[in-house]
Amino acid sequence: MKQNNPMTENLFYFLASLTLLCALMVVLSKNPVHSVLFLIITFFTISGHYVLLNAQFLAAVNIIVYAGAIMVLFLFVIMFLNMSKSGDNKIKTSTISKFAGAIAGGLLFLVLISALKDATVVGYNPETYDSQIGMVENLGKVLFTDYLLPFELASILFLVAMVGAVMLGKKEEGESHF
Repeated sequence: MKQNNPMTENLFYFLASLTLLCALMVVLSKNPVHSVLFLIITFFTISGHYVLLNAQFLAAVNIIVYAGAIMVLFLFVIMFLNMSKSGDNKIKTSTISKFAGAIAGGLLFLVLISALKDATVVGYNPETYDSQIGMVENLGKVLFTDYLLPFELASILFLVAMVGAVMLGKKEEGESHF
């Protein structure tokens, strides 16, 4: 049986611990801007996991779409709303609501455990693992051969959405086009 590279294993443990720490800080941070910044770091560490799994395209898409576009949108909305630390927008929660939240979280955790108790864990077999499955070249071949029609339909859908967004955002004097 093939042994794992100790450098890769150490990098995995470092990324996993950093991911968990940053995800925890997203929830525990009181400043919403800091929460978004911790979420961006979390997305970057998850992309590091994708690189370790030899899925470079998925890592690049994760960084571009989530860490890039969506997080910039979140930061824009948070800064546009001017959510400061002043006392006028603090939400007071009663002890009963905290207790009810703890009970609901515990029940959700019990449902999760009961759903996963009979699940089978698929083992990793290095002899049958195809290390080229996440490569961009193989993804492109599959995308443009087996899934050409859904790819083209998705591109038409995106084109219609872009034209619709431009038409809705366009302000004209006079008659309305709708």
